[in-house]
Amino acid sequence: MNLLAADTLLGIFLIFCRVGGCMLIAPALSSNRIPPQIRLFLALTVSLSLAPVLLDKIGSGIAGQPPAVMLRWIASELLTGLLIGLLGRIYFFALQTMLGAVSMALSYGGMPGTPMDEAEPLPAISSLIMMVATAAIFLSDLHWELIKGLIGSYSRMPFGQSISTQSSLTELMDQVGSAFVIALRISSPFLLYSVIVNLVAGLANKLTPQIPVFFIATPFIMLGGLFIMYFAAQDYVLLFMEAFAAWLRG
Repeated sequence: MNLLAADTLLGIFLIFCRVGGCMLIAPALSSNRIPPQIRLFLALTVSLSLAPVLLDKIGSGIAGQPPAVMLRWIASELLTGLLIGLLGRIYFFALQTMLGAVSMALSYGGMPGTPMDEAEPLPAISSLIMMVATAAIFLSDLHWELIKGLIGSYSRMPFGQSISTQSSLTELMDQVGSAFVIALRISSPFLLYSVIVNLVAGLANKLTPQIPVFFIATPFIMLGGLFIMYFAAQDYVLLFMEAFAAWLRG
């Protein structure tokens, strides 16, 4: 009975290593606005909830393993969880990077906003869209898909199996490429609009050098960017969430 209890406790701890590693950097769940104690208890609660489902996949005989094997298993589970969380986080990193370019293109780069998901403040437009994208994860129940993905990860990356560095880097690079393609599709209308209006303003300034066209046109450029965001924000958020949901379900 004592051996069975030790196997169960060690199995739950190994589940916590993968779940906690994922939730440490997973989007929305790793926000700086959530206190570390809340995140720790949330990871522990999810681990205990998933234990009846995942203990069979881990197996028995854990307590009889030597310490070196246990340390290797703990490190492997932590790295697996961090890899899963990082793959989801890359979508938000890519979106945040392109939104920074959009803010500078629309002359909003010098207006820092309130930090939402990061410790450092972002431009107001970036903060707004990142906040909407983070809230949409919970509104569309995608956080449950993340938990389902953690359960399914034991079939793709079984317990005790060391992570292949080559395959992990390949998967990361593929994820970076697909994430930046989605972020570029979202930000491309703003960048194209900025190039066109600044080109027109530059030609007008060249034709009438006595008039400071750029200073006069800047408020209208900013207003035009806000109009584009107002009419297309819903489509952009849905496009981003569909790509993120497709990765979670896949």
